[in-house]
Amino acid sequence: MTQKVAVLGTGKIGEALLSGMIRAGWAPGDLLVTARRPERAEELRTRYGVTPVTNAEAAKTADTLILTVKPQDMAALLDELAPHTPADRLVISGAAGIPTAFFEERLAQGTPVVRVMTNTPALVDEAMSVISAGTHATADHLAHAEEIFGAVGKTLRVPETQQDACTALSGSGPAYFFYLVEAMTDAGILLGLPRDKAHDLIVQSAIGAATMLRDSGEHPVRLRENVTSPAGTTISAIRELENHGVRAALIAALEAARDRSRELASGKKD
Repeated sequence: MTQKVAVLGTGKIGEALLSGMIRAGWAPGDLLVTARRPERAEELRTRYGVTPVTNAEAAKTADTLILTVKPQDMAALLDELAPHTPADRLVISGAAGIPTAFFEERLAQGTPVVRVMTNTPALVDEAMSVISAGTHATADHLAHAEEIFGAVGKTLRVPETQQDACTALSGSGPAYFFYLVEAMTDAGILLGLPRDKAHDLIVQSAIGAATMLRDSGEHPVRLRENVTSPAGTTISAIRELENHGVRAALIAALEAARDRSRELASGKKD
């Protein structure tokens, strides 16, 4: 039986998901989209051949609803969906910090909800998507969510109690690497390199290091040690990183991100 999937609130991540699903074999005719602006909906229809609908129409006709609106807009969307969403609809939430119980309380009793935290590398099919089951979600529901988000990268199942930690690590994770590249680029300029050359050196080094981490099976300590010769340049740099508390700062930063995710779940916006 053909499964219809609707992406509600189709921004950049939602569009990346649509694009990945089509490349993975989903028929555009089985994909529905909603967007706040009519011109955005028409743009998606033209680009991908998907069908723009209202949120209510999506709730009535799609087998799976993927909610990609911002966390602060989720309550209003659920108020709109609730009268039209049967209890057998699979609801997948991509909103940071919002627990599955938030959806279960607002939708029909028994509605299966799956919580997914993905990240912006979905735009290049290299996402890390973390998947957790709500009270009524079955193994089949989780497998369906994995099939959808597997179209734009890797997936990992975790208990929902670990979602805030995963948000801190991988949901926000790309920003930390961009920040590091920005800082290293500034350092390259300080050392006398043109910005474009410093950027190319750092980006390729990052790609190479990430590939080694993924493919070698080695612990990162071992890989770092392989670059670190006695009394050499690398150990001098590592010493300065340790002297400036970079490791402690990273741990504190991730704890702050986790705590903010918890605050979002409790409804605190400021």
